[in-house]
Amino acid sequence: MLRIMTGFFVRLAERWMPDPLVIAIALTMICFAAAVAFTPFGVTQTIDAWGEGYWSLLRFTAQMILILALGHVVAHTRPVNKVLIRMAGLVTSARVAYIALTLLAACLALISWGIGLIVPAVLSRIIAEDCRERGIRIHFPLLVACAYSGSVVGMQGLSASIPLILNTPDHFLVEKIGLIGLENTIFSPWSIAIVITIMIFLPLVLSSAAPADADIVEMPRSADIAEEVATPTSGIQMTPSQKLENARLITLALGAFGAFYVIRYFAYGGSLNLNSLNMVFVVLGLLFADSSRHYIDLLCNAAKIAGPFLIQYPLYAGLMGMMAASGLAELFVSGFVSISTAETLPIWTFFSAALLNIFIPSAGGQWAVQGPIMTEAAIQLGADIPRVAMAVTIGEVWTNSIQPLYAVPVLAIAGLHIRDIMAYTVLALMVNGVIYIIALTLF
Repeated sequence: MLRIMTGFFVRLAERWMPDPLVIAIALTMICFAAAVAFTPFGVTQTIDAWGEGYWSLLRFTAQMILILALGHVVAHTRPVNKVLIRMAGLVTSARVAYIALTLLAACLALISWGIGLIVPAVLSRIIAEDCRERGIRIHFPLLVACAYSGSVVGMQGLSASIPLILNTPDHFLVEKIGLIGLENTIFSPWSIAIVITIMIFLPLVLSSAAPADADIVEMPRSADIAEEVATPTSGIQMTPSQKLENARLITLALGAFGAFYVIRYFAYGGSLNLNSLNMVFVVLGLLFADSSRHYIDLLCNAAKIAGPFLIQYPLYAGLMGMMAASGLAELFVSGFVSISTAETLPIWTFFSAALLNIFIPSAGGQWAVQGPIMTEAAIQLGADIPRVAMAVTIGEVWTNSIQPLYAVPVLAIAGLHIRDIMAYTVLALMVNGVIYIIALTLF
């Protein structure tokens, strides 16, 4: 039954799923039409709002690109690559590969969603190649989908944007709701139970969706787009400048410099955020690279992975600008609030966040739009504010399974198209949705 359902989604995606950039452009046009039709904004005002919002996430876009590129560099340095190869060697069957990679992605994403996104994607290629050499047939699209789907729990981990915002002393809603500690959000027994349940059921369901042997699609050899670059240093007469470029001491010196700063930063209470995580990646990449030339070569390969974000993230920032300035997002969310009670507000918040995430795939950006409305509704209805905030969090991350923006770097590493994995990410959406809805309605 599961294979039949997955097969239907595979055929549907192959026929109708376009490139992520096409999807972003289509969503922009839909949002524009809705803003003009349902809000006081006219055509000119809506286009102006789009243009003014287009660069509003520029800092976050740069952080995103760096975390993807630098994480990719670290994953392809020799020491880390050797560890990943050894991990791949532990796989004894295709089913073990699917389950293990989903779990690994979840564990890493709980530490940092950036790590949970990149390392499993790189490992999926290593596992696929290693299994091919050992005669173990792996359905590569499913393996990549496992690597991506497992990372959905990251927004209930240490890099969860909304809970971290609410635990920041000067957050923009502090005068209304005060500080909300992490023990009431991501570290609450309720949230932890959701994460554990997903980590039990999601790998089992995804691994059961593997196609029959005749339909298995192995990793194409043309997917070797991000191999480690080894700079030749022997047998070549090098100039003094080339010797400096290929000297490991240069990158070790800067890596040690950065490591000293990172140690002091965390020793004196520094938090793990996008900037500090990027600095950790910079340091590890420098320490593990063979030379400055080798580091640059790895970074150039990584740029191919992060490049699509340069156009897609600003497009979604423009979308957010239109929805926020025109009042379309407020109108949309208020519709759900109007049918809510104190008991039902979390579940309606969840569904509204899930739908809004299709247009604003940024937890921080979505909270800026949805947070004030939902917290005011929670106060007026007497609902549990931490539960409502977590409903936004899990609603936002739920539809990430089918929101192609975050899948772009994973697909670039794997050498696949979004349509190749969409059937399996839809399955993940269904599994996680059941778990989220039960948690919100029964507990």
